[in-house]
Amino acid sequence: MNKYLLDTNAIVAILEGDSSIQMLLVAPNETYVPVVAVAELYFGAEKSGRIEANIKRVDEFISRRTILKCDTQTARWYGRIEHQVRRKGKSIPQNDVWIAAIAMQHGLTVLTCDKHFDDVDGLAKQGW
Repeated sequence: MNKYLLDTNAIVAILEGDSSIQMLLVAPNETYVPVVAVAELYFGAEKSGRIEANIKRVDEFISRRTILKCDTQTARWYGRIEHQVRRKGKSIPQNDVWIAAIAMQHGLTVLTCDKHFDDVDGLAKQGW
């Protein structure tokens, strides 16, 4: 059984009915959603042309999921990851550092199409 932390682009793919990601998630898996991705989804809804409908979609999606929040251990992972990435002369979006930190803290695989997660040493990731 795989244990996935869903990146925002994975959630959007699920919401849009992407058959590739849905086939991947058919097998027995545990999926979790980082609170950071929830914030990104609400931001996307607020800037859309269909605010109320998109907020409702987000509300429905997260009501059936386990949301993982940030705490002091997440913050410690964040500091470690940010430092490690910068030592390489790289940078990744701060929200994605938080997502990586939550994944590392809980031993989860990030389900994502974002290549910048490749710069995080030791992070398990999978595309679809």
